[in-house]
Amino acid sequence: MKRIFKMSWFLLLSLVLFLISNAVAQETGSIKVESAAVCENIVDREAADTGTSFSVTVGKLFFFTKIIGAENPTEITHVWYFGDTERARVALPVKATAWRTYSSKVLQAHEIGVWHVDVIGPAGEVLKTVQFEVVQ
Repeated sequence: MKRIFKMSWFLLLSLVLFLISNAVAQETGSIKVESAAVCENIVDREAADTGTSFSVTVGKLFFFTKIIGAENPTEITHVWYFGDTERARVALPVKATAWRTYSSKVLQAHEIGVWHVDVIGPAGEVLKTVQFEVVQ
């Protein structure tokens, strides 16, 4: 009798853990980056003056993303890299199925070269990488 009782609890616990992990996987697995761009400005909640090469004299760049598919409020992260060195990490809320958001990075005069920004999903996965260059 004890053995049956223990097995029942084990099966119930296994079922609960499976349902929780499945729900988390569905929530994070459905998030996608519909669009992403490095830009000089944000106008009317959209990326403006986009490109892949920017003058260091612009002073500040933005990274715009449109996220789709979030079934519940969650969070993404923009991670800015100069070469292989992380220069900024910005956590951003995603509060609807279609959500636009952005982060920014002030450029230093010596930060000339190849950059990239990773969009990190709620489970720590890289959803998108966008490369760009900062020139003299």
